[in-house]
This record gives sequence, structure tokens and C-alpha cells, in this order.
Amino acid sequence: MTSPLRILLLEDNVHDAELIQELLEADHFVCEITLAQTRDEFVAGLQDDRIDLILADYKLPSFDGLTALQLAIEARSDLPFIFVSGSLGEEVAIEAVKIGATDYVVKSRLSRLAPAVQRALREASERTERKKAERAFRRSEMYLAEAQQLSHTGSFGWDPVSGKIAWSDETYRIFGFDPAVEPTIQMVIDRTHPDDRARVREIVDRASIESGAFMAEHRLLMDDGSVKYVRAVARASTGEDSESSIFVGALMDITERKHAEEERERLRQIEADLVYTNRVSMMGELAASLAHEIRQPISAAAINGETCKRWLQHAVPNLTEAVKAASAAVANVMHASAIIDRISSLYRRGTPERELVDLNEIVREMSVLLGDKAKRSAVSIRTDLDPRLPVPAADRVQLQQVVMNLMLNGVEAMQDSGGELWVASKKTEDGRLLISVSDTGAGLSAEDAEHIFDAFFTTKLQGTGMGLSISRRIITSHGGHLWATPNAQGGAIFQFTLPAGEATARL
Repeated sequence: MTSPLRILLLEDNVHDAELIQELLEADHFVCEITLAQTRDEFVAGLQDDRIDLILADYKLPSFDGLTALQLAIEARSDLPFIFVSGSLGEEVAIEAVKIGATDYVVKSRLSRLAPAVQRALREASERTERKKAERAFRRSEMYLAEAQQLSHTGSFGWDPVSGKIAWSDETYRIFGFDPAVEPTIQMVIDRTHPDDRARVREIVDRASIESGAFMAEHRLLMDDGSVKYVRAVARASTGEDSESSIFVGALMDITERKHAEEERERLRQIEADLVYTNRVSMMGELAASLAHEIRQPISAAAINGETCKRWLQHAVPNLTEAVKAASAAVANVMHASAIIDRISSLYRRGTPERELVDLNEIVREMSVLLGDKAKRSAVSIRTDLDPRLPVPAADRVQLQQVVMNLMLNGVEAMQDSGGELWVASKKTEDGRLLISVSDTGAGLSAEDAEHIFDAFFTTKLQGTGMGLSISRRIITSHGGHLWATPNAQGGAIFQFTLPAGEATARL
């Protein structure tokens, strides 16, 4: 059903009002007319926001159409206003249109009324749609400007042929230029950090010749001496009124991202240095044990060398025995070399390297390296290793560091009282690998257990408080978990799990 046309009619002649309604309805308009004969009635009618159209006589006994037009413009400038009068001269009518009237129709030619109303309604509808579109466009521009400011991303256009450049407000802000200034390529080059200018100039020159997409990441040197990092990306497109390619692109201020990346890299380096320092610190504590471990095979090699020499010095050299002694000396030297290799790997720096790692072998290696220190502390190292433990992919040196940390802590926890250090390995029910290190030392208080893995927290007089914190980070980086619990027999149990992943099970 068509909505009725709601008309505010300023007319003191009831007969004329009825005639106007009849003419419009004869032209298929369904009208609802609010008749006003005085100023007060007209002003009251303007308050009805349902009104679609105003028709007004030019002269009334106590009111006039021009005043009504002014009131309508002030109150409802969006409403079409048509004069319908028998006393409206041509000059007055034209002046009324200039003031703001939509149209005029003389009563002697009311046949023009319906077409005038149709045209006025159509134009009003078009104005309304245009205003909606303009509001939507302004709103879109506002959202875009806000989004560009929030994301530190500006937009730009560049015509290499004419050299003309268009910047969004955010692009001006990033470059630090006044929006009233017309941008140029030279301004961009001048704002670029001196160390990056040649590269940016080369990118710009190549883009203007090849008319292809380009990306440039470089620095800006601002007026206050600060440095910004920006990334520009653009691609060429052919404008509607231009045969040449015009570049349309975005400029991103990535300074915060760059600083964050640099800070993350700095923190990674600090963490790597701490891991290395902790490893070296442990090796310093093990210096006596390591000297003993290396001295044994070297001494044995020397003895076997002397034995070989004696067999060869006999009146009749005993070559068989000499070969045996020489072979034993070689084996002794190889043994010492293997120990040195194990030690040097723990001093190695660099990025983690994943490989298939035998956790049981690591436990056995650390048991040998810690053997002398354990004996001097009256501590026996016992192992219970699952021979079918899967072999995971991991960083061997980092896991050596974790196992050494846990075993060394256990030995030191019992150095005044002696005891047994148990190291066990097994596969859990959910398929993960579990290593546990148990001691019978003083144990952990509830307060210590809560903070034992915090950086710089230590219960040792000479401790750095980094060993357990670093060990947990290493295990976490391998997708595992490290924790501590009290030992029922006294002391503490430190355990960690690792995912088997695509590990290869032992045969």
C-alpha cells in the first residue's frame, strides 16, 4: 500500500484547499492535508516530522507566504516548499525561488500543480539520498582516518609522469610535514635517513621506469633528530582519466615494531648469555672432577707407553706384548679425547641444534663427570634407566645442561650428610618421556618450593639462582615441563617430561 502524501497547506480559502486536494488525488496522490490559516497553525504544523511537502498561498489576512518560507527554512530546510497563489507575480515568484522556495504555481494554472509536486518530491528524495551518501562518505573517511591513525598506516598516490603526489593526513603525520605543503619526491628523499637515501632513490627511479609494484623499508630522520622506521608498499594502476600508471600505496610506521623486535632480540641474547654463563659456572665447579677424569686415561696411556717401550727394549723384542701395550695407550688417549669432547660441547655457544638424543646416555655421561665430586661428598650415584626409552629430537647440549644442573644440585644438597642420588628414566602412560632426579638432602620448604624456579632465587650461599630457572625454560622450549616435589624418604625430587613426538623407540 502506497504511503499517503502528508501536506502542510497554508491557505485561508477552504474552497481552494479542497480544489488542491482534488487535483492531486486525481493525479493518483493519496493526500493527508494539514490546513493552516494562521502563523500559529503553520508553526504547529512544522512540528509534525511526518510532513512531506509544504504548499503555501502568498498572501493571507494575518500572515504571508514569504514569512512562512523563512520559518520553514529555519525549521525544516529539507521540506519542499511550493507557492500556490493567485497573486504571485513573476518577479516575486523568481525572488521567492532564490530565497529557497522549490517552485511556484499560480492558481489560474493549477494543472501544473501535480507535475510540480512530483518534481519537488523527486528532487527532495534525490537530495536526501545524496546527503545520506555524503554522510556515509564522511563517516567512511572518518573511520579510515581513525583506522590509519590507530594502525600508524597512511595512504598515498603518485603519478610518476606529472610528479604529483597525494598524501592522507596520517602520511603527513608520519613524515612530519604540514598538511598545507604539497608533497614531492624530493621531500621524501630529504626526509629519508642519509644512509638509506641512495637505496630509496634507486627504488623510486626503478618504479617510475618499470611501473610495477614496489616495497621499500627504510628509516626517516626527523627534524628533532629521532629516527622512524617505515615500510612503503605500492602498486601501479591506470587512472580513469590518464593513460599513464599511477601508484597507489600505503605507508606504515613500523618504529614500535622494530624497537620491539630489537628488544626481543636483546632479551634473547641476554637469555642465551645467562644459559652459557650458567653452563660455564657449573663447569667451574666441576673442574676438580674433570681434571681427575682426564688425568686417569692420560696416566694410563703413559704407563702403557712405557710398557710398550720396555717390551721393545728386550734383547728379543716381544712384539705381541708391545702391540697390546701400544693399543691400550691409543685406547686411553681416545678415552681422554672423548671426555674432552663432551666437556667442550658444554662450553659451546650458538643457536640450538635439534637431533635425536639418547637421554639415558646423557645421564650416564653426567654420572661420570660428577662421579669424583659425588665421592668427595660421600654421595653414591644410582641409576634406573629404561632401556626401551624413546629417542626424542632435542638439543643435546641443552639437555646435558639440564641433567647436570639437577644432578649437581642433588649432590650439593647431600654434601654435608652424604646419601644416594637416584636418576631414573621411563616412558609415562601418556607416551611422554620422564626423567627424575631424587636426593635425600635437607629437602624443600613450602616457601622454597613456591619460588625455586624463579630467576635469581637460591638457597645456596654461593648460588646464582639461575640454574633451575634456565633449566625450566630449556625444558619448556622443548615442549616439556619441569617441577619439584618433596621426597618421601627426605630430600627432594626434580622431574621433567619431554614429548616423544616422532621419536624413534629403541629396538
